Amino acid sequence: MIPKLTPELALDASIIAFNKALVAAGFSGDIETSYGSRLAVATDNSVYQALPQAVLLPKSTDDVVILTSLAQTSSFSHIKFSPRGGGTGTNGQALTEHVVVDLSRHMRGILEINVEQRWVRVQAGVIKDQLNAFLKPYGFFFAPDLSTSNRATIGGMINTDASGQGSLVYGKTSDHVLALKTVLIDGNILKTHKMATFEAEHRAEMPSSIGRIYRQVLDSCRTFRPQIIEKFPRLNRFLTGYDLEHVFNDDLTEFDLSRIITGSEGSLGFVTEAKLNITPIAKYKCLLNVKYDSFESALRNAPFLVAAEATSVETVDSKVLDLARNDIIWHQVKELITDVPGTEMQGLNMVEYNSEEQSEMARKIAALTAKLDAAIADKTDGIIGYQLTYDGAAISNIYAMRKKAVGLLGNTQGAQKPIAFAEDTAVPPENLADFIMEFRALLDSHGLHYGMFGHVDAGVLHVRPALDLCDPEQEKLLRTISDQVVALTGKYGGLMWGEHGKGYRSEYGPAFFGDELFNELRKIKAAFDPRNRVNPGKICTPYSSADQLVSVDDQKRAWFDRQIPVAVKKSFDSSLNCNGNGQCFNYEENSPMCPSSKVTRDRRHSPKGRAGLMREWLRLTELQGIDVLAEEQRILVNKPGFSSLWQKIRNSLAKWQGAEDFSHEVMEAMEGCLACKACASQCPVKVDVPSFRSRFLQLYHSRYLRPAKDYIVGNIERTAPMLAKAPRLINFVLKRKVTAAVLKKTVGYVDTPLLSVPTLAQLTAKQYQFDLAMLQQLSPAKQARTVLLVQDPFTSFYEAELVADALQLLAKIGFRPVLLPFVPNGKPQHVKGFLRQFAETAATAARFLNQLQQLNMPMLGLDASLVLAYRDEYNKTLGAKRGDFQVHLLHEWLVQQPIPRAVNTADYALLAHCTEKTALPSTEKAWQQIFINAGMTLQTVPVGCCGMAGTYGHEAQNLDNSKALFNMSWRSPVERFGVSNILVTGFSCRSQVKRLTGDKPKHPLQALLHSL
Repeated sequence: MIPKLTPELALDASIIAFNKALVAAGFSGDIETSYGSRLAVATDNSVYQALPQAVLLPKSTDDVVILTSLAQTSSFSHIKFSPRGGGTGTNGQALTEHVVVDLSRHMRGILEINVEQRWVRVQAGVIKDQLNAFLKPYGFFFAPDLSTSNRATIGGMINTDASGQGSLVYGKTSDHVLALKTVLIDGNILKTHKMATFEAEHRAEMPSSIGRIYRQVLDSCRTFRPQIIEKFPRLNRFLTGYDLEHVFNDDLTEFDLSRIITGSEGSLGFVTEAKLNITPIAKYKCLLNVKYDSFESALRNAPFLVAAEATSVETVDSKVLDLARNDIIWHQVKELITDVPGTEMQGLNMVEYNSEEQSEMARKIAALTAKLDAAIADKTDGIIGYQLTYDGAAISNIYAMRKKAVGLLGNTQGAQKPIAFAEDTAVPPENLADFIMEFRALLDSHGLHYGMFGHVDAGVLHVRPALDLCDPEQEKLLRTISDQVVALTGKYGGLMWGEHGKGYRSEYGPAFFGDELFNELRKIKAAFDPRNRVNPGKICTPYSSADQLVSVDDQKRAWFDRQIPVAVKKSFDSSLNCNGNGQCFNYEENSPMCPSSKVTRDRRHSPKGRAGLMREWLRLTELQGIDVLAEEQRILVNKPGFSSLWQKIRNSLAKWQGAEDFSHEVMEAMEGCLACKACASQCPVKVDVPSFRSRFLQLYHSRYLRPAKDYIVGNIERTAPMLAKAPRLINFVLKRKVTAAVLKKTVGYVDTPLLSVPTLAQLTAKQYQFDLAMLQQLSPAKQARTVLLVQDPFTSFYEAELVADALQLLAKIGFRPVLLPFVPNGKPQHVKGFLRQFAETAATAARFLNQLQQLNMPMLGLDASLVLAYRDEYNKTLGAKRGDFQVHLLHEWLVQQPIPRAVNTADYALLAHCTEKTALPSTEKAWQQIFINAGMTLQTVPVGCCGMAGTYGHEAQNLDNSKALFNMSWRSPVERFGVSNILVTGFSCRSQVKRLTGDKPKHPLQALLHSL
């Protein structure tokens, strides 16, 4: 039995008092102090970990003013804070042991747009891609383009002065900031924008903290301007902390305090709003993928491409390309990056052209392609080929692959993982190739593997050496390499921190700036934050302060991971491998990635959050002396006895009486998971929450009683066939209001689905019957025309008409369908963590299906979740005993068959099941091709999760989230096309549409059948 876990990390009494005072003062945001909530923001995409005391999630600027003003009272004047946005920083910029102020959950408002003047005003929590989706109908976009754009907040971009692809043309975030609203630590609101210098001097006379700030910045930036111009490198990138150079214009007649705040990494105040300039979207685009025989050739050829007037030039090496080939993204880009026969592609430059004039772009492309053709013919510059596309969707897919590079590198096999600590070096572009060759030699001298990609046009390359930081010697190597890279970038006139901020690398600031300029930074910090209470330790400490900067040697995630045995880490690698890249924070409502994260906006309810909770749970359990793997085996082998039941009852009573156990927090996060498995394919490092979730559920319920609903769901494949013997009676009972009320109150189950009437047996009338002996005796010709349909509990007992239609369709296209007897699959058991029972069910089903595999007849299934379980959960549970049987989804087989031309044609829209289209990315295209083969048209509609996900939407505790998810991305297309014109592949999805609209959509096979 697992132990009770009580982390001894009690909150400071003053934090508890501060939180109570916040509520009393009118703070309207969320206040979170649970261990799980704090743990969810204890990490980012860096190697560091710092557990905060509390997480404050304000809803407005007023909330931030309330918390900072309250913090000035004597009782709370010692409390320190760190602003946080998307939490995707690679150097720990937002990590703190104090109080996190997270503006990403609620402050997502786009407040105002002025198309004529080309600006937009937003709250700090607005996500970059969210903003661009809003701007697109107006013909504009917010130009800085970074790889984390689907989860990075504007506030985070401002605080790191983010840039990315196309920065040579579009610049950095600071180049687009027109005005900022910043709450200072004393509660004052500082509004900054470009102004005449004399106006800034007038403000400097104010007898307040704001006057003090203007006085200090004016003095530092004017008095030391010669030294600033001499010291700051001439790079496209900014060095973060603080931008002393660009506060003034060249002739010192204009002053913009926003330039100090932009790039300050949250160390000066809390940016709550921003006014940003916006850029017209270019009418014409073209992307050339130029292929090279070596990565060095790609780097050395970059200046030539920049000189060809390209908008941007991005590069990736062969390691990133090889990892992309094994990711879900590859099916979208493979036709645009084909191999060159007889030559190995070792590097790729992606060259983009944007233009308002088609003729201008055509001229540039013609000139470049002529030179590329000549280089290929002459075998010079290492160029081996190129491909180009004008298709906007294809260009977006290529950049989606490039944006995934960070995460993909984290998916390398073995204990050594490419990690971020020297990943954003910047040097003048003309020095880049020589710098990288020396950088590679440096890493090679340490025997390290690494991947490289980046913005060669700006001289920025992302290099992630692979280290196992659980090895103390390799952790020391991180320090050694950091020191060496700082020196190397200095040698080539560049910076170690060219794009992703300083964070824990702030200790290198004094050496770079020199004592004189660094002291001016400290004076500015003191003017804004005299007591070092805002993101302390980052960039610099206040002048005259004895406080220390953070260091690359500070505590890392690996320190905690070392406490987990290697065997456990390997077994639970899906959670331990999470590197915090935050792809699961994807805001896009039409993306299937982690619906629970979208609907709650709670970091605990994301794959990253759940992976972090799981790794901490494993660590704490091991510290209690419990061998988790041995405990799992005990549960799988031994059935629980009476003494175990009695202990569970006692533990559950204690739970209901409020006894603390960290396992309850983990359980809360796991219960919020829809088990859709989108994370298993969408996450670059393949964090598979449903897999470790089911294992946790099994372990958790070895100590605590299960709810009744778990038994109902877990046994549905046993009970459904029995209930289907009297469907009218069962449905009559289920339709009673009193039944619904009782089920909701006692079991926590709502909107219980009704059994099919007529039943499948009645619909098929003994047709398509299974007779193994007869099938074994069929001639080869008849065997070739025979298809076996595998049943599942949902369609067979709750949607029998679909199964009957599938059989008719197979017969109509010239095959002999056979309906296999219903054999439980076990997926519902796995979802609820009945893993011992699942193993037994899977073994029984595998024996039956392996026997049928010998017939050499296609076996087809209709429900994606259950069919995919044969490929995933069966392999993990049964191993070699799983056998080699194959069950395909109908469309996988049907797309390869000749289809008669449709007699009746209609236009349909396809809304695909999220589990299906993430595990099988070609699903939508396959159905489109099937319809094309029949002379029909089928439009695919991008949607996220419908909110049902098996039985998730039927559980009362999930009802509100289930409906919210449907409204998020499904309701609009359902209403736009009409239920009669949409086709839906998922049983859960069809059930959800019927529940929330009153009408049930068809499966694609039904539309096909009725059209032939």
